[in-house]
Amino acid sequence: MVIAGLIFAGLAALIHVYIFVLESVVWTTPRARRTFGTTREQAQQTREMAFNQGFYNLFLAVATGLGIILVAVGYLPVGATLVLVGTGSMLAASLVLVLSSPAKARAAAVQGVPPLIAVVLVTVGLVF
Repeated sequence: MVIAGLIFAGLAALIHVYIFVLESVVWTTPRARRTFGTTREQAQQTREMAFNQGFYNLFLAVATGLGIILVAVGYLPVGATLVLVGTGSMLAASLVLVLSSPAKARAAAVQGVPPLIAVVLVTVGLVF
């Protein structure tokens, strides 16, 4: 169970690295604007905010990835803690997104379903 959870945690981390790239690297490009539904002017006005927000996503991905590595090399308590904190935070952010903007339910699902599965599988694997 834990291994399956780590696979979903890895998927969640990769998604959040992609979100980092969209928000912090290519925010004002047509692709990112299409993804987030912003105009050129809106993207320019929110560039600094998106840059900062993208790094939050990257940090969650890094913590989750480090946790996966630590579990793999035998440091289960610390590694599992990092995985659960990282994916739990990703899940919480997706809930904030859908609650604050129900029209973004699809984006919240993309952002939140893999970490949800990871949290459930890792937790069940650790408890049972």
